[in-house]
Amino acid sequence: MSPAGQRPLAQNALLGIVFMVIASALFAMLDALIKLLSARYPPVMLSWTRYFFHILVMLAVFGAARGAALVRTRRPLAQFGRGAMLALSALSFFTAVSVLPQAEATAILSVAPMLVTVGAVRLLRERAPRGTGIALALSFAGVLLILRPGGGMDGLGALLALVAAFCSAAYALFTRSLASADDTVATLFIGGLVALVCLTAFVPFVWIWPADWRDLALMVGTGFFGALGHLFLVRAYAMASASTLAPFTYAHAAFSTVTGWLFFGAFPDAISMAGMALIIATGVVMALQRRSGMPRD
Repeated sequence: MSPAGQRPLAQNALLGIVFMVIASALFAMLDALIKLLSARYPPVMLSWTRYFFHILVMLAVFGAARGAALVRTRRPLAQFGRGAMLALSALSFFTAVSVLPQAEATAILSVAPMLVTVGAVRLLRERAPRGTGIALALSFAGVLLILRPGGGMDGLGALLALVAAFCSAAYALFTRSLASADDTVATLFIGGLVALVCLTAFVPFVWIWPADWRDLALMVGTGFFGALGHLFLVRAYAMASASTLAPFTYAHAAFSTVTGWLFFGAFPDAISMAGMALIIATGVVMALQRRSGMPRD
């Protein structure tokens, strides 16, 4: 392909990377709002409000243009499974972030891409990149550094962050399997809708009315940042390949460190930072290796 033909592709990839970084910043803001609200409201309720306003935002943006196409699917069972994993991931992670520092909780969640690689090999019959086993071991070594004895981490919160990572990996595998079957925006909408329905079964038992308009605004903000983040994510994958974007998904952990410091004055200690760096560096190296192993056009 000529340089002139390559230039638009390079520009699209760069724009996709920018969108991925913006999405990561929006997700970090979502996590910070959840942590702020978790001091006064139960995680089940916050998970429900996050997807309630997510659905409202998507209806406002796409409802008129797409109508019934927003819920059209050729694989309803897979869509239900994806939405259920989304609900469980949000609930477990929001519970974890209510008792753990935001940066550390997000770092534990960052083992999910490694789990996706293993799941893709086992379930989707994809080829394992060289060094996958070592990378997985190093990622969990990073988790152990964060959760070291005497480090002051809440044990249940850490376990829930790991549960969130496994659920997030399952959600990503469902997403991969649906990529060629359903429209991307429909998948995004259906996932949020299923998560909302699943959480609705439990939210009446824990519901607390917002104390004031500020808390209500923060709850709306969780849906806004969540939906906008997913919209940027969708656009990112429309502009660039998954292999190109994979290293930049770890920007979420970096932004969470910043928002955790700005909102809560919490900054990881040196050993926790080493664990976070190990998780992120391992993931980035594996992502780059997957990219280099892909066939060229």
